[in-house]
Amino acid sequence: MGHRSGFVCFVGRPNAGKSTLTNALVGSKVAIVSDKPQTTRHVIRGIVTRDDGQLVIMDTPGVHRPRTVLGERLNQVVYDTWGEVDVVGVCLPCPEKIGPGDRYLIGQIAKLAHRPTLVALATKLDVAPPPRVGQHLVDIQNLESELELAWAEIVPVSAVSGENLDLVRDLLMAQLPEGPAYYPDGEVTDEPTQTLVAELIREVALAEAYEELPHSIAVTVEEMGLRPGRDEDKPLLDIYASLVVERESQKPIILGRQGSRLKAIGTEARRRIARLLGTPVYLDMRVKVLKEWQRDPKALNRLGF
Repeated sequence: MGHRSGFVCFVGRPNAGKSTLTNALVGSKVAIVSDKPQTTRHVIRGIVTRDDGQLVIMDTPGVHRPRTVLGERLNQVVYDTWGEVDVVGVCLPCPEKIGPGDRYLIGQIAKLAHRPTLVALATKLDVAPPPRVGQHLVDIQNLESELELAWAEIVPVSAVSGENLDLVRDLLMAQLPEGPAYYPDGEVTDEPTQTLVAELIREVALAEAYEELPHSIAVTVEEMGLRPGRDEDKPLLDIYASLVVERESQKPIILGRQGSRLKAIGTEARRRIARLLGTPVYLDMRVKVLKEWQRDPKALNRLGF
């Protein structure tokens, strides 16, 4: 009795701080982060377990005007998630004014037949001056009458500085129904390890090549396992992965001069994977071309979208 459990979905425009906030609340890196929009490509579940309850946070892709089949599928993922959660946390960055896209997104949620509890999260508090934050909170409050909804909470928060982070965690937990824990204590995500590894590689690749290939990179892990014959106190995790691009002309961009960019991606990705899994890593990467994969339904199916 008194133990709460349930699901919270973070929604918002691309680059609204959803993934950064998810990682901060969970206290561990479960979602890759980039300052580029449309980084998140599937629902990530982060798990917060306490004595008084368990909060399962579902970080979703940013809703945007789709230009590819991939974009349409990502938007549908978000819409489908709304019907599965107890609370929707709408992320509205403090430095930016509330725009038509925000109003459309919130309005769609408000029209749901079984509307979840709505919480407004004024993200990126650390990079907005106090007068801007104050006006932003007033604008969020005004959405109640404009869109005929009621916020359960309106909270400014910074995932970077940690300001109001504990408060957000407490308020979200308080909105959940009573129930048992869904996951064992100690789990921070239900993502398969291979998916986490692929996402870490993609995070590094995006940082290295986003300007040239903003949305054309996908990553698949072809094979992963501990190398046989090693002593137990000297394990080595072998990972064989593919960086997938859409056109032959993009392949040399990922490779770089004499393979320098691919080597840099591999070095940094290997470091991040080893830190996440606590095991030394051997990472072998290849660059593959899957023609126009963002627009090809069959290719998207092969890549898991």
